[in-house]
Amino acid sequence: MLYRTIPKTGDRLSILGFGCMRLPEKSGKIDEERAIRQIRHAIDSGVNYFDTAPAYHFGKSEQILGRALLDGYREKVRIATKLPHWEVRTASDMDRILSRQLVTLQTDHIDYYLLHSLGKESWEKLAKLGVLEFLDHAKREGKIVNAGFSFHGTLAAFKEIVDAYDWQFCQIQYNFLDENNQAGTEGLRYAAGKNLAVIIMEPLRGGNLAGPVPDEVQKIWDEAPEKRSAAEWGLLWVWDHPEVTVVLSGMNDEAHIDDNIRVAGSALPQSLTPDDLARIGRVKETYRRLMKVGCTGCGYCMPCPFGVDIPGCFSLYNAHHLFPKDRSAKFHYFGRHGGLIGDVSYAGLCRQCGKCAKACPQHLPIPQLMKDVKSDMEGGMLLVVPVLKGGLWCMNKAAKVRALFSGGEVP
Repeated sequence: MLYRTIPKTGDRLSILGFGCMRLPEKSGKIDEERAIRQIRHAIDSGVNYFDTAPAYHFGKSEQILGRALLDGYREKVRIATKLPHWEVRTASDMDRILSRQLVTLQTDHIDYYLLHSLGKESWEKLAKLGVLEFLDHAKREGKIVNAGFSFHGTLAAFKEIVDAYDWQFCQIQYNFLDENNQAGTEGLRYAAGKNLAVIIMEPLRGGNLAGPVPDEVQKIWDEAPEKRSAAEWGLLWVWDHPEVTVVLSGMNDEAHIDDNIRVAGSALPQSLTPDDLARIGRVKETYRRLMKVGCTGCGYCMPCPFGVDIPGCFSLYNAHHLFPKDRSAKFHYFGRHGGLIGDVSYAGLCRQCGKCAKACPQHLPIPQLMKDVKSDMEGGMLLVVPVLKGGLWCMNKAAKVRALFSGGEVP
């Protein structure tokens, strides 16, 4: 296993991180015995960074990770978990949520604590509620060690957040199809230039870049002199960037875990050859050609005067059509753009002003395409999102009640 260093602290993290958002399931629930076995095997193989959140597996991910790290495993790893901004109504909610997480994870401190899924509006809300003071206080008390944030928003908002606090790290979505989406390559370099460690999520776009891939893409991979899986090509491309510290993989299959660990043993930065990079470039262009909308994510269309995240909507719209077997694109669309856990920025907000189309270097008819995105992606959204928000609200209230009757601790 290779390791990279946190610039501000000197902490050494395995370049492969274990994402606990997609733990193995059986009969609709986490297969606890198998998940714990997988987590401990990864630790024994050198993985020392484990990422979870209260939202993962409807609150069960933190519980399972906490149990997996008993019997001496806690001392071998760094735990990363997150503050869900959608649960925060008052400043006191932040302390309550963190206290609950410490109990759930069966630890006295969180090594890497993130503000979860920030965008411009959610960041401004937390800032007004005193989240930076909360982080300072939690650090002084030893409840968290390093403060960071995960991000799904515009590049401008990302830079604003990076500059707002003395963060130790951040977490962004990044893969060879998302060089210009959200924070993108420019955001990666901007954060690294400020000496932040950068944790990468979705290096394979939720597994879609790993396979089965389109036949035209697979043909390009098969022509390479050195035989690698699509997943290996995708991971190596991310690790090739020296600005990247850790790449998270939502591993839930023993063979995939071992394969990722094998690749992470030799993935040095800037080790891909010019031929390798050219091959990946051909794959990227093939995906672009197969996409429903030829958006490159350049962001010239932004900001939208009505709040639409145009590149973000196109990205998930393309994913929905490019990977039809993956049903998660609409869920992510509801979450990121419908206001469930991100800022409201869905295509239906478009008022056909045409400003975006005039600015688009690709000359895309964006207002018309926004109608297509709305038609395909937003069916039921205005009903489903309030229902899901209500569910999150009920979970939040239930946690408060449990804390009240357990003397401040949540089982």
